[in-house]
Amino acid sequence: MKAAVVHHFDSPPTYGDFDTPVPAAGEVRVFVRAAALSHLVRAQASGKHYGASARVPLVPGVDGAGTLEDGRRVFFAFPRAPFGTMAAQSVIARDLYVDIPDDIDDVTAAAAGNPGMSSWAALKERARFVAGESVLINGAAGVSGRLAIQIARHFGAGRIVVTARDKAAESALRSLGADAFIPLDQPGDTLVQSFQEEILAGSVRVVLDYLWGAPAESLVSAIAGVGSRIAGERVRLVQVGAMAGPAITLPGAALRSSALELMGSGLGSVSNPRLVQAIGELLRVFRSAKMTIDTEPVALADVASAWTRHTPRRLVFTV
Repeated sequence: MKAAVVHHFDSPPTYGDFDTPVPAAGEVRVFVRAAALSHLVRAQASGKHYGASARVPLVPGVDGAGTLEDGRRVFFAFPRAPFGTMAAQSVIARDLYVDIPDDIDDVTAAAAGNPGMSSWAALKERARFVAGESVLINGAAGVSGRLAIQIARHFGAGRIVVTARDKAAESALRSLGADAFIPLDQPGDTLVQSFQEEILAGSVRVVLDYLWGAPAESLVSAIAGVGSRIAGERVRLVQVGAMAGPAITLPGAALRSSALELMGSGLGSVSNPRLVQAIGELLRVFRSAKMTIDTEPVALADVASAWTRHTPRRLVFTV
C-alpha cells in the first residue's frame, strides 16, 4: 500500500510503499481518508516523544478519519505500530474508534482530533472542571489553544484568560471567546503580577499549560505568591505541551504555600479508549457549538515537502 514512511528519525517521511496491515484478533481495518500533522506526530516521527517507537521504518500518524470495511465513517486513533494513520490503511483495536457525525467532514474530524483531545480530556478528565470556573490557557495562539478556548466556553467557563507571545493574536483569540489577554513578552516580574491579578480578581482556578518552560515558572510563582489570599482554594495546573521548554524549576515552597495541584494530560494519563471517546463527544457538539478549526488539506503524496512547513492552520494529509 502507499504510505508516508519514516526511514530515519532525523529525516522527514517520504511517500512510498509499505506492507499492508492485516487485522489481528480484536482489531479492525480502517481505510484512511485524512490524517493530521500535529506536534505529537512530529515528535513521535523524530523519535523524541516519550511514546515514540524505537524502530524504523514506520508509518507516522496517531489519529485520523476513515471508513471501516462496512463503510462507516469513523474517527480513529492509536493504531498498532508500525502502521500509523498516514497510509491507505491502518489497524486499530475495536474500542479505538467513534462514528463521525454526518455534519463533520473528514478533514475537520482529523484536524480536531489531537487538539480537541488535549483540552477536552484535560478539562473533563484531569482537572474535573466545574461550569462557572475560570480558566487560564497558557499559550493559546496555536491550533490547540484556539480550540481550547472554544471548548472551555462550551463547558461553561466563567472567564477565559489567554496568553500568547504575539500581542497581534489578541483580537483573534478574543473573537473565539477569550475574555482577557496577557502578553508573555514582558518582564518576568510584570508577567507574574499580571497572572496574580487574574488569579485573584478573575478567580482563575484551572490552568491549561501548552508551553511549560519559563512561562509556566512565572505561573507557579504567581500562584504561590497569592496562596495565602486564596488559602485552601485549589488551583489545578494541567500540563499539556512543552513548546517553551521541557523542564521547569519547581521550588518546594510553591507547593507548601498554596493549594496548587500539578498534573498532566496526555498519552498515559488518560486511557486511550477514553481519549477516543472524548473526541466522539467533541465531534457530536462541534457544529452546534459553532466551533471552528483552520485546516489546510495536503495530498499524502506531498508529505516530504509539507512536513517541515509551518503554518497557523492544521495540516491534514488526505489519502
